[in-house]
Amino acid sequence: MSMDAKRRQTLAEELYRALRDAAPVDPISERHPEMGIDDAYDISGRFLQLRMDNDGERVIGRKIGITAKAVQRMLDVDQPDYGWLTDAMWVPHGAAITIAGTMIAPRVEGEIAFVLADDLAGPGVSEADVLAATDFVAPCFEIVDSRIRDWKIRITDTIADNASCGMFMIGPRAVSPFDLDLSTCGMVFELNGEITATGAGAAALGASPLTTVAWLANAFGARGESLKAGEVILSGSLVPLQPVKVGDVARIHVGGLGDLSIRFA
Repeated sequence: MSMDAKRRQTLAEELYRALRDAAPVDPISERHPEMGIDDAYDISGRFLQLRMDNDGERVIGRKIGITAKAVQRMLDVDQPDYGWLTDAMWVPHGAAITIAGTMIAPRVEGEIAFVLADDLAGPGVSEADVLAATDFVAPCFEIVDSRIRDWKIRITDTIADNASCGMFMIGPRAVSPFDLDLSTCGMVFELNGEITATGAGAAALGASPLTTVAWLANAFGARGESLKAGEVILSGSLVPLQPVKVGDVARIHVGGLGDLSIRFA
């Protein structure tokens, strides 16, 4: 790591205050060009620890970001990133998501969520291993929100900022991953009744959501950690990010998984 621990802790506290105050900070990568990927993940872990220590949040899963090749090119990286999901980020199905005064610049993504039946420990985890370890999959919205001003992010900014994660909602229909082709299943995204984007499972790393979850298990395996049974894994957006405001209603339809709607208040 190229940053000292005190600086990493200070930046984690800055991001934590930005989250709680819904007030953005200037891009960290511009102020601290020495920040590397390892520094950013350490800051993210410290940011998470502050949420756990100060607010009693507990980890219930992980999210995968930067799975689209176009976004990787934009950020000049060749791999995804990851962040943490806590119980405070999970919005029950059917509830409105309050963004006024709680989020800075929210955008919504349509994804497929995995819930694990068994642990997944890398290295060497394959797509077949992910399939075997999954309890069920379901349609999912992730509401991303950058604590970095105006979304002016580089890869290290979004990693430090818990992969720009805000909140998420999982649909009520649980489907065995053996009952559909996760590479070819299509997604239609509607905003306020108009179709604004379409996608398919192959948008995830150009292959399948199974590929992204395998990547995540192996990334944690390289650190001596594993994905745990019961955890929720958000496998990455299948459609472009959509900015949202108060009053908007978003809906996705995923082939084989059904529909999911969400309202922003």
